[in-house]
Amino acid sequence: MQIFVKLFRYYLGMIAIFVIGRLGLFVWQYDRFAAQEPNAYLSFLYGLKIDTMATSILLVIPLVVLCFTPKVLSKVADKFLQIYFLVVYSALIYIEIATFPFFAEYDVRPNFKFVEYLAYPKEVINLILTDYKVPLVIALFTIGAFAYVFIKRSKNSFVAVLQMALWKRALLFVPFGVLLALGIRSSLGHRPANISDVMFSSNRIINEVSKNSIYSVGYAIYSNKKFSAKVAKKYGKMDIKEALSRVSKRLGIEGNDIDSNNPFARVEKSHFKTDRKKNLVIFLQESLGYQFVSQEITPQLLKLKKEGIWFDELYSNGTRSVRGIAGTTAGFLAVPGKGVVKRSKSQNNFFTFASLLKPFGYHSMFIYGGEARFDNMRSWMLGNGFDEVIEQKDYTNPNFVATWGVSDEDLVIKANERFNQLYKQNKPFATLMFSSSNHKPFEIPDGKITNIKDGYCVENAVKFADYAIGRLIQLAKASPYYKDTVFVIVSDHNIRVYGKDVVPVDMFHIVGLILGQDIKPQIYTRQASQPDILATALDLLGQDFRYPILGKSIFSDKKADINLMQFNENYALRVGDSVAVLVPNKKPQTYIYQDKHLIKTKHNKELQKDALAFVTVLNYLYDKQKYR
Repeated sequence: MQIFVKLFRYYLGMIAIFVIGRLGLFVWQYDRFAAQEPNAYLSFLYGLKIDTMATSILLVIPLVVLCFTPKVLSKVADKFLQIYFLVVYSALIYIEIATFPFFAEYDVRPNFKFVEYLAYPKEVINLILTDYKVPLVIALFTIGAFAYVFIKRSKNSFVAVLQMALWKRALLFVPFGVLLALGIRSSLGHRPANISDVMFSSNRIINEVSKNSIYSVGYAIYSNKKFSAKVAKKYGKMDIKEALSRVSKRLGIEGNDIDSNNPFARVEKSHFKTDRKKNLVIFLQESLGYQFVSQEITPQLLKLKKEGIWFDELYSNGTRSVRGIAGTTAGFLAVPGKGVVKRSKSQNNFFTFASLLKPFGYHSMFIYGGEARFDNMRSWMLGNGFDEVIEQKDYTNPNFVATWGVSDEDLVIKANERFNQLYKQNKPFATLMFSSSNHKPFEIPDGKITNIKDGYCVENAVKFADYAIGRLIQLAKASPYYKDTVFVIVSDHNIRVYGKDVVPVDMFHIVGLILGQDIKPQIYTRQASQPDILATALDLLGQDFRYPILGKSIFSDKKADINLMQFNENYALRVGDSVAVLVPNKKPQTYIYQDKHLIKTKHNKELQKDALAFVTVLNYLYDKQKYR
C-alpha cells in the first residue's frame, strides 16, 4: 500500500493546484454567470472529473518507475521522481497562473493558441516581458517558493518504497494500473470521457471555469496534430489568393473581400421577405441514404415530399456525422483531417446558424437522444452560439433507450414540448435535432412500425427513423408554432460509403426536404450540397442575413451545380458530371460521372486546380480562424 499512499498524496497535491486555480477563476468571473446559472457550483464537481483525468495521466510514469525499478537503482529512481514531480508541479502552477492573463485576452482557458506561437520564441518572450510582467513575476515567485519547500521535503522520499521486493511491487502494477486507467477514461460507458463532459451549462463562461487548463492544452495539441502543415505536401501548393478567387467563382460568391478576416462573408437578401420571425428546425438524420427512399421503407418522407421542397440531387460533404453537422449547422465543407466539430481552433467563434440568429433574439438548441459529448458535439455547440443542449440525461422516463440513447420518437416528443414552451414565451427558436436510431446495432422499439425484416436491421431502423419524421410533423401541425416554422429534414451522410471508385459519388447521395406552411412544393432536380440546404432554409426565414456559408440558396440565380465530397483522404469536386479527384501524394485525375460510376477522361486542368483550391481554402479558413 506504500505505493498507493505515495501516489495518492501527489494526486491530492495536483488536485489542490487545479481547485485553487478554478476557485480563483470562479470568483473573478462570477458576475458573468451567477444570474444565468444557479448551479454554478457544480463546476467544481465537473472539474474534479477532468482534473482526475489529467492527474491520472501524469501519474502513469511514476507508477511504472515505482513498480519496476530494481533495488540497486533505488537512489537513481528516487532522484528521477523528485525531478519529475518538481517539473510537473511547476508546470501546473505556471499554467494555472497563466490561465488568468490568457482568459483576460481570449475569454477562454488556455487552448492551442497557448502553444502555437512557441515556434516564435523571440516574439513570445518579448510579449511576455512587455505585457505580462506581473503574472510572470507571480508565477516565478510561486514556483520558486514551491521548489524550495519541495526539494527540502522530498529528499529520499521514495527510497523506502523502492526497497520493497521487486516482485511485490511488480504485482501491484496491475491493480494500480487499472485504477489509473479508470481515472484517465473516467467513464464506465462505451465511450471515454472527454472535455465535453464538463460542458454542463448553456453559459460558456462557467463551462470554461469547469475545464482544466493543462488538459485543455493537451487536448488541443492532440486534436490538432499539425495536420494543417501537411495539406500542401499531400495535395499540392497553391497561392491562397488564387485559391480564394477560384472557390469564390465556383460557388458563385463574388464581390466579397478575399483579403478580409472573413473572406466569404456577404449579405444575402431574402427572396421571401417578411416581418415575422420564423423558427428554424433542422432534423439531421443519421445515415439516411437516398437509396432507402421507397414506399416500403420511407412512406412518411414520400408523403411529406408532396408538401415541401424535395432535393432530388443532394450530396453529403463526407462520410462522418461531424461532416454533416458542419455542413448543415455552419454551411462548411469537409476540411482536411478531423472535422471542425472535433478540432481545437473551431471550438469558439466559428460560424453557425445559432451565432447568426442570436442577435435577432433567437433561442438556439441542440437536441440529441444520446450523450452529446460524443464527437465533441456539446463543446462545439455551446462554444459556437447554441444556448441549450438537450441530451440523454435530460429525458424523463423515455419510452425506449438503445445503445446510442433514447429513440428518435422520444427525441421528437421532447423537441415538440420544448418548441411549444418557447412559442408560448414569444421566443423565436432555431434548433438542430440529431437522430440516432439508424445506427448499428439498429435497436428500435417494438410495435411502432411493421418490420421489413425480422430482428434489428438497417431497413427497420430507417423505417422507424421515417416514422419519427412523420411524428414530428404530425405533432408540429397540431401545435401553434407550425405556421411560423421552417422545417429541414436532411441526412448527415449515407449508411456506409463504399464502392470501387476512388470516390464512390453515388454513395454520397442523401435525403433533403424543406417544408412549412407557406412553402410552395417543388422538386429541385439540380445538384445541391448541405451548405446549400442551410442557405435555402435561411432564405425562407424571410430576413436578410450576412454570413460566410459555402453554398447558395436554390432561389439564387448564382446557385452553382457543384459538390465537394471527401472520402477518407480523397476529395472529389463535381461540377455537373465532370469530377476532379485529388488523392494524397498523387497527380489529380478527371472523370466523367456516368451510370453512377466514375469514368476516367482527359485532364481538365482548371477543374483539378479548382479542387486543390477548395482543399487549400478549407484548410486556410480553419487554420487562420477566418470562418466567422
